[in-house]
Amino acid sequence: MDSQALVDLSPLARMMLMGVVVALGPLAWVGLRNAGATPARRLQALTLLTLFLTFDLVLFGAFTRLTDSGLGCPDWPGCYGNASPVGAKAAITAAQTAMPTGPVTHGKAWVEMIHRYLATGVGVLILTLAAMSWIERRRAHGALPVNPWWPTLTLFWVCVQGAFGALTVTMKLFPAIVTLHLLGGLALLALLCVQAVRFQQAAPGQGPVALAPGLRLGLWVTAALVVVQATLGGWVSTNYAVLACSDFPMCQQSWWPAMDFSQGFTVWRTLGHTPDGAPIDFSALTAIHYVHRLAAYAVLTALAVLAWRLQRAGALSVQARWIAGLAVWQFATGVSNIVLDWPLVAAVSHTGGAAALVVVLTWALGASRAAGAVVPATRTVSPRLPA
Repeated sequence: MDSQALVDLSPLARMMLMGVVVALGPLAWVGLRNAGATPARRLQALTLLTLFLTFDLVLFGAFTRLTDSGLGCPDWPGCYGNASPVGAKAAITAAQTAMPTGPVTHGKAWVEMIHRYLATGVGVLILTLAAMSWIERRRAHGALPVNPWWPTLTLFWVCVQGAFGALTVTMKLFPAIVTLHLLGGLALLALLCVQAVRFQQAAPGQGPVALAPGLRLGLWVTAALVVVQATLGGWVSTNYAVLACSDFPMCQQSWWPAMDFSQGFTVWRTLGHTPDGAPIDFSALTAIHYVHRLAAYAVLTALAVLAWRLQRAGALSVQARWIAGLAVWQFATGVSNIVLDWPLVAAVSHTGGAAALVVVLTWALGASRAAGAVVPATRTVSPRLPA
């Protein structure tokens, strides 16, 4: 395994072909379901489906990380220079025989490669979305609800995500890279959600809801807090610090356990070690865990207040209910991770809740505006768009 090249581009063409095959199903579904629809309606359907599949990809990425499958294939983009674990069977068997409980097993290799196939398929869908947007904009002379630069930016970002995926493997699960890879997935969800909301607003009577400036600011602040908390959560997960505290609400039977913040939040270091190569101290893992837990109290409070204020104002009531429900979900899954010894279903669900919060808060921001703000009148809308 040590002699295996970290980057082997020989299976790249076959990997790209696999991505096209994965994307053909969703593309066919959109085409058949919207055969007689307007171009804008087809683009809207493709955007929503890509958003849904990207959410699934984020969940499967969490599953890949939590099952220790991130190095199931120790090279990129293929598996021991092959496009699938089938061709790498002998190499995987040799690695598994040498280290039966190591990072390379047949099961882990399949989990890792399925994740890469799904990621490539999502990339193909986003490429198709960008290409269709530019083509339809030229045909419709600019009369599209979403500027094609939005899917183009999304295409650029998914390429950045691919680069971080490669670095995750080549840098051997470097915590900072893995955390950035998670945040990049959440940013991808936000970009797609913005486009979905803009398509929705193109329908008659679906313009942005006016919010009091203070409430709109609270929405932005809460969204920022969720991003910070997702970053801390990613840092907990990538450093395997969940089990540093196995009791709740105390930690190690103390309200303020021994913690090494300097070592725990040294960002640029390898997994499990300090920058000088020494093993990371348990007190550093405790610091990572406990900071995430303390920040969770503030974020959950902000989410509860925001949901209550939106309901009281009679604005964005659907989003308000989602925010309240997801806050409860995050609390339940977070505590379950601690007291139930980090079960896989709770850990994946916790990541899914964070991703859902990013989508819902982006949805709320896109569906609202500050009271008194002028809605641009230059936005052109296809008159054939369905309500």
